[in-house]
Amino acid sequence: MTNSATLYANLQIATMQAGKTPYGLIKNAALVCDAGKIAWVGTEADLPADFAEADRKDMGGRLMTPALIDCHTHVVAGGNRAQEFEMRLEGATYEEVARAGGGIISTVKATRAASEDELLASALPRVDALIAEGAAFIEVKSGYGLDRETELRMLRTARRIPRERNIRVQTSFLGAHAVPPEFAGQPDDYIDEVCIPALRAAHAEGLVDVVDGFCEGIAFDPAQIARVFDVARELGLPVKLHAEQLSNLGGTKLAASYGALSADHIEYLDAEGVAVMAAAGTTAVILPGAFYTLRETRVPPLDELRTQNVAMALATDCNPGSSPLASLLLTMNMGCTLFRMTPEEALAGVSRNAARALGLDDCGLIAAGKRADLAIWDVQHPAELAYRIGFNPLFTRIFGGE
Repeated sequence: MTNSATLYANLQIATMQAGKTPYGLIKNAALVCDAGKIAWVGTEADLPADFAEADRKDMGGRLMTPALIDCHTHVVAGGNRAQEFEMRLEGATYEEVARAGGGIISTVKATRAASEDELLASALPRVDALIAEGAAFIEVKSGYGLDRETELRMLRTARRIPRERNIRVQTSFLGAHAVPPEFAGQPDDYIDEVCIPALRAAHAEGLVDVVDGFCEGIAFDPAQIARVFDVARELGLPVKLHAEQLSNLGGTKLAASYGALSADHIEYLDAEGVAVMAAAGTTAVILPGAFYTLRETRVPPLDELRTQNVAMALATDCNPGSSPLASLLLTMNMGCTLFRMTPEEALAGVSRNAARALGLDDCGLIAAGKRADLAIWDVQHPAELAYRIGFNPLFTRIFGGE
């Protein structure tokens, strides 16, 4: 034990370890942080003598959970799409908005026009909102540049976020997000001439952790995504995919065949696709914010995911168009109310399973040896985190033991 060890006592702790009590809950609990990691966790009565002299902080019976993780965001983007929100309320579908030059393409125009400093300035308030609700790790995608220069600018901006805020960031290259106007009707040319060269350049600059794509009728088909994933494999980068959001093109099966970390959205996923995910160990990322904003009616196949033991993560999908949502607590509530997830599944979805969706093994649950990324809440029971709407009960967030 170092002189900096801290004992957090008089707690309930939802460890979120699977296969134990609901939520992995420990009552009358204590936890020791030392050198940025969890040194010990258990009931206070079982505290080892080695930690008896640690700096003790009485938490007043509050609830401790792992710090939250947002495993699917587009927080770096230019402009907003409030006018499209109005269009959809007047009856336009997501596809109709996109084909009329709106949707992703309108954000591309605003993002291309923004400097790196401007992109960072617009992203940080969204990041601050997530931190204020206990987040310690977020994934950030490119995909609103659709040219080499802007894709790299977005990724550089994402890399700057941890220098400005106490949060960790994973970057996803999403060059295969949409076909830009200058390549209208030429998706294959765009993939070969822009997307793949931009991916190679971003990787050479050390800007890419994961490669993503959008496999959908308004974006790219599985064969086009496969060409991008082949390059990701060559570069030693893991993959994930926006799949089966608006139709079933078989994107999830493609992603699973590459050992994808996750398949995201998946409202139109069928039982065969779930089985392929289960076999590959691919996590399902559920995105109720987009379902809600787009007023969709097709619900992801949660019962089938449960039956086949596919891990389910939850994320905000924070983006200017289809999910202008920057609240993981509201995301949890939506997962429960819209998709009938249990509150325990929702909390696992923004902790243990969100870490799995990002390929992380040092966070997402509370256990000795993990990073001391923790959230302490003014609640009596973990279900309260998914139950309330528009109310933030965070008492404090601990990031790397601080």
